[in-house]
Amino acid sequence: MSEQHETFIAHLVELRDRLLRAIIAIVVVFVCLMPWAGTIYDLLAMPMMRTLPEGTHMIATGVVTPFFVPVKVTMLVAFVIALPVVLYQAWAFIAPGLYAHERRLAIPLVLGSTVLFLMGMAFCYFFVFGTVFKFIAEFAPKSIVPAPDIEQYLSFVMSMFLAFGITFEVPVAVILLVKAGLVEISKLKEVRPYVIVGAFVIAAIVTPPDVVSQFMLAVPMCLLYELGILLARFGEKKPGMGTAVATTAAMDKELDRIEAEEGRGKQG
Repeated sequence: MSEQHETFIAHLVELRDRLLRAIIAIVVVFVCLMPWAGTIYDLLAMPMMRTLPEGTHMIATGVVTPFFVPVKVTMLVAFVIALPVVLYQAWAFIAPGLYAHERRLAIPLVLGSTVLFLMGMAFCYFFVFGTVFKFIAEFAPKSIVPAPDIEQYLSFVMSMFLAFGITFEVPVAVILLVKAGLVEISKLKEVRPYVIVGAFVIAAIVTPPDVVSQFMLAVPMCLLYELGILLARFGEKKPGMGTAVATTAAMDKELDRIEAEEGRGKQG
C-alpha cells in the first residue's frame, strides 16, 4: 500500500509539474503579446469592420470593457500559439501509461485533431465571418445604424470558432469509431441521409438565425463526414493482407506484454 501511495504521489507531482510548464509557456507568450493587444483585437474585428458603414465603429458599454476584451483575446491567441507546448506536456504525462500500439495511434490522432481544429477556426475567420456579416448588413433596414458591442462580438466570435473547430473534428470521430470496431464503413454509408439532416439541425442550433451561416457549417460537416469515411478505409483489413495484419498484431501484443512486465519489475 505504501508503494502504491508513493506512486500515486509521484504521478500527482509530475502532473503538477507538467501543468506548471504548460501554464508558464502560455503566460510567457501572453506577456510578449500584451503590447500589441489592441492590434490583435483589431485583427479579430476586421471582418466585422469591413461590413460596417463608413465612419461607424464598435462600442464598449462597460467601463473596463475596452481593457479586458483585448486582454481576453490576447490570452486566447497566446494559448493557440503555445498549444504545441501544452500538447507535448499532456503527451509526456500520459505516454508512459500507453501500450506501443496505442502510442502509434495517439500521436497522429492528437496532431490531426489539433490541425483540424485550427483549420476550422481559420475557415470561420477568413470565409464565414465576411460572408455572414455582409449578408446581415445587406439585410438590415436602412434606418438602422449598426454599432456592435465589443464584448458581445467576442462572445459571438468565440462560439463560432468553437462550433467550426469541433465540426472539423468529424473525420477524427469517424476514424475512431471505425478503428474501435464500434461501427462499420458500410453502416456509415447507410446512415448518410440521417447525418445530412443532423448536420443541418446542428447548424441551425449553434449558428446565428441566418441561412448563410447554417449552410456554411452544415455543408463542410457533410463533406468532412465523407472524408472521414474515405480515410477510415485505409484502416480496414484488405484481402490478401491477413498474414501481415496478424503478424503486426502479434508483434504489438508481444511488445505490450514486455512493457507490462518491465513496469511490474520496476514497481517490484
